[in-house]
Amino acid sequence: MKIQSIYHGEIEIEETQIISFDRGLPGFLDQKKFAIIPLADDDTLMTLQSIQNAQLAFVIANPFSFFTDYDFTIDEATIEQLKLDSPDQVQVYSILTVQEPFDKTTANLQAPIIINKSSNIGKQVILNQTPYTTKHKIFHQTKKASKG
Repeated sequence: MKIQSIYHGEIEIEETQIISFDRGLPGFLDQKKFAIIPLADDDTLMTLQSIQNAQLAFVIANPFSFFTDYDFTIDEATIEQLKLDSPDQVQVYSILTVQEPFDKTTANLQAPIIINKSSNIGKQVILNQTPYTTKHKIFHQTKKASKG
């Protein structure tokens, strides 16, 4: 099927790429169908593009690519809602806030997007009582002392 996207214009996607968010996303409760579309050729950055609204897309990434020690537990209600039977079914993404310059870009680790890869059901989960926030820098800058 053809859809309109904010970053790629009109593109062709397969029905199997459509992810259903039965309750929408926080702040976008009426948007229930999305597709994950690579933003570039390397699949590091992707967009979570609304099927219903061409102007609504979130830049997302696998948080484990940037934060190897990222860890949380999925609550039972979410496991049931997403019909998860196995950890192998779970795909996790974080919404990025893209900044200029790009090295100031942050990831929302407090509200990961959890997707059941087998059934294409998704949910944005808000983690409570966690050290994670909505703005973690994805690039850790190291300052080098310069001698003059």
